[in-house]
Amino acid sequence: MNTEYDVIVLGTGLKECMLAGLLAKFPKKTEGEANKEGAKILQLDRNGYYGSDSASLNLTNLWKHFRPGAEVPKQYGENRDWNVDLIPKYIMANGSLVKLLLKTNVSQYLEWKAVDGTFVYQFDKGGIFSKAKGAIHKVPATASEALKSDLMGMIEKTRCKSFFQFIQDYEMDNPKTQNNLPPTTIFKDVTKKYKLEPNTIDFIGHAVALYTNDDFLEKPAKVTIEKMQLYFNSFGRYGNSPFIYPVWGLSGLAEGFSRLCALYGGTYMLNRDIEEILYDENGNFRGIKSQGEEAYGKILITEPSYVQKWNKVKSIGKVIRRICILDHPIPKTNDVASCQIILPQKQINRNNDIFIAVLNFTHCVCKKGYYLAIISTMAETDNPVEEIRPAMDVIGPVLEQFDKISDIYHPIDTSFKGNVYITSSFDPQSHFENDTDNVIEIYEKITGAKLDLNLEEEGED
Repeated sequence: MNTEYDVIVLGTGLKECMLAGLLAKFPKKTEGEANKEGAKILQLDRNGYYGSDSASLNLTNLWKHFRPGAEVPKQYGENRDWNVDLIPKYIMANGSLVKLLLKTNVSQYLEWKAVDGTFVYQFDKGGIFSKAKGAIHKVPATASEALKSDLMGMIEKTRCKSFFQFIQDYEMDNPKTQNNLPPTTIFKDVTKKYKLEPNTIDFIGHAVALYTNDDFLEKPAKVTIEKMQLYFNSFGRYGNSPFIYPVWGLSGLAEGFSRLCALYGGTYMLNRDIEEILYDENGNFRGIKSQGEEAYGKILITEPSYVQKWNKVKSIGKVIRRICILDHPIPKTNDVASCQIILPQKQINRNNDIFIAVLNFTHCVCKKGYYLAIISTMAETDNPVEEIRPAMDVIGPVLEQFDKISDIYHPIDTSFKGNVYITSSFDPQSHFENDTDNVIEIYEKITGAKLDLNLEEEGED
């Protein structure tokens, strides 16, 4: 422990492991340095396993985490059959995280499988001859799929197809592709030009552009168009879906970046908490004290839980996540093995969307014959368990359920004075795009250099 490091990292969550791996391979350089070797990194975790809150737990650890002292029912089989993610998220096949995995070669440590589909919940108010009810429908990912979708009537399908084709062909610097709708046009005006119905706009915004509220309607179209293009361009890259997922769970991501860091000489210590953060006379980070020993470094990277007691983070809300074990596929999904289901806030009279991640044994996360359905959303009341009832209605009967309500912490000082860099907690969204942006932002603040994700000019091993 009594050693000098370039970087000390607290926690082995995905964000912390990504930053450790990036700095090991692409270290911070001072002026005049040419080919500096990777940063010397020490990474600690208070837990006895990698992954922190982004860990994938076997049966024993799942019960220990949520039901300490209780026995695991024998019907669920062996530990080796289960890898249950505490924080489920899918990966956009053409998104920033995939580019980062390819850039660092961490992708070689992972095996992938496409998610079978994305579904969106729509509420029908009913009429004279029908009752009010909600149902889930597959989200179209191409213009041709829009014509087959049961989300819309026949006339609306044609309008949606034209709109999707417009988005796919749109070029930000080519007015000929813009149909007199430049990137600065308010997105609501774009939807008006194509005469899209409110429910169509709702699923486009929440299940294709993946927004969690309707603010995008009043903003310039550029960002929403780019988000939709990312969704379309991700479709078919690794399978018949815009989303992919690592076999054996998300902890493989953190472990992959840990292997990258170790390849460049990183040091790891588990079952090791800290008692104190050390600073010099100017208030800059100097080191940590752990179990009576000290380690010294120039930069500290930490997940929020390690600095909460020193008032360096603030809660911006709470998220509820419910892990459910089922013995059946999700109704109305054509019995797919895996899928994402989005319940847009407007359809369920909430301020925030509800997300459901569904997986089964084909992703090596549970025993054959079982399914995992993991629900997540921002809590809006003092009774968040009741708030996720619409999602429970969608997935059907469950065998087991495990609830966790957590604060979402953000750093108070986003300028990161004193060389203490704090990651933000994972949000309840169903994908990693925002989380990857958080990692890249911190990396660029540490190094002062832009992270180039262009693979064509890759010169690293």
